[in-house]
Amino acid sequence: MTSQKQKTVVIGAGPVGTLAAIYAAQRGHDVEVYELRSDLRDPSTVPLNFTKSINLALSERGINAMKQSGRPDVLEKIFSETIPMKGRMIHGKDLQGELYEQSQVYDVHGRSIYAVDRGGLNNALLDELDKLPNVKVIFNHKLTGADFKKHKAWFEVIGSTTMTNTGRNKEIEVDFDIMVGADGAHSAARYHMMKFARMDYQQEYIDTLWSEFHIAAKPVKSGGSEDERFAISPNHLHIWPGKDFMFIAIPSFDGSFTCTLFMPSSNFAALEEDPTEVPKFFDAHFPGVSSLIPPADLIASFNENPHLPLINIKCQPHHYTDSIVIVGDAAHAMVPFYGQGMNAGLEDIRILFEILDKYPSRAEALAKYSEYRKEDAHVINDLALQNYVEMRASVVSPFYSARKWLEESLSVYVPSLGWQTKYSRVSFGNERYSEIIKKSERQGRIIFVSLVSLISSPVVLGAGLAWYRWREAHGTTRSVLKWQGWFGWLTT
Repeated sequence: MTSQKQKTVVIGAGPVGTLAAIYAAQRGHDVEVYELRSDLRDPSTVPLNFTKSINLALSERGINAMKQSGRPDVLEKIFSETIPMKGRMIHGKDLQGELYEQSQVYDVHGRSIYAVDRGGLNNALLDELDKLPNVKVIFNHKLTGADFKKHKAWFEVIGSTTMTNTGRNKEIEVDFDIMVGADGAHSAARYHMMKFARMDYQQEYIDTLWSEFHIAAKPVKSGGSEDERFAISPNHLHIWPGKDFMFIAIPSFDGSFTCTLFMPSSNFAALEEDPTEVPKFFDAHFPGVSSLIPPADLIASFNENPHLPLINIKCQPHHYTDSIVIVGDAAHAMVPFYGQGMNAGLEDIRILFEILDKYPSRAEALAKYSEYRKEDAHVINDLALQNYVEMRASVVSPFYSARKWLEESLSVYVPSLGWQTKYSRVSFGNERYSEIIKKSERQGRIIFVSLVSLISSPVVLGAGLAWYRWREAHGTTRSVLKWQGWFGWLTT
């Protein structure tokens, strides 16, 4: 580990920022963490997205990053209040109008991702910082300016009693060796860095809004099992796919479920005109939900909880000289559909400090990190966007199920091939995202070529011709299949 004494300033006290502070402190740095909001452990502190309870999916990358922090107790504390999710539970209604549930395991080898309360995880990391003598966490401080050539930053002290002669809050100046910007998608650190770095920056809002709902925990009967708290299976991420929109539910440790409606803005606007139509809309598109959330609660949640946008951000570089590096959502905010936003941000910290440990020159190390991480950040952003289509539509496709079955079968019965699904590689390993997409595309091409070869064989062609003649003799022939529709799923 690096023994050189230096002052590290971290902007943002969320999960990524607090983990960055732990890594820096473990290396002997003097660390100061500046957070815009009040102490995040205070229940009265309003989160930046104005929602009080949001659950996240913790997977291997995030777990590994916390393991490598040198503070094993923090991960043990976090795991004590997580729930393993072994797969998706798809909800729908069959042709006879009966409700059904279909479980789709995430991993053929039985591995799980973990539902975790964001606030609980963040609190555990903040509590760990309090144990470190070389760390100061400073709340209610807003980054208002920075000179990354002189290694200086300025902060407005929010709510300070000492006002300047202009009537503004007091401002302080802070010196630093390196700043780590971990202050989210609307990062002030990134904004001030862009005044110095020649940064390529891309921001995209997708035409989907999200809003939070809640499935309450059930009372447990005397002598009953704790699992009785859960109205539906606690070990799944529940999905009600709706083609153009979807509703999901993630379990909470107390037996409740945090639910999210993802839907185009036009659909939100239509329901906003008459919120009494919300239960009817849910019954039409998300069958069974109104038996879990009473219609009055559906309407109340729709009216009271904000309808928030989803943003996708790509930028490069992620650093400027030896002075600043941006991580997490500040560098690569993504939509939530692969469950990798927090995990990728925590992985940023592990990789960043591994590279800082390797190079004696901080400027060289930050340049290496920025170049290395850029490609992976762009890839996972794209995968997250693509996975929205999978979650709201493809999960009920027979072609999706067929490829998943084939890849999992090869993984189990021919392990020497190293064959895995893309999801397994992303969620249960630490391979680079960019390498995963290359391997997945290669697997898709192999399956495609193999299937085409099979279909083109004389035996299959003869069977197909016999089937066609039988159909001609016994009834109206169906329309010719659109082969592109059959094969498109294979190469994605």
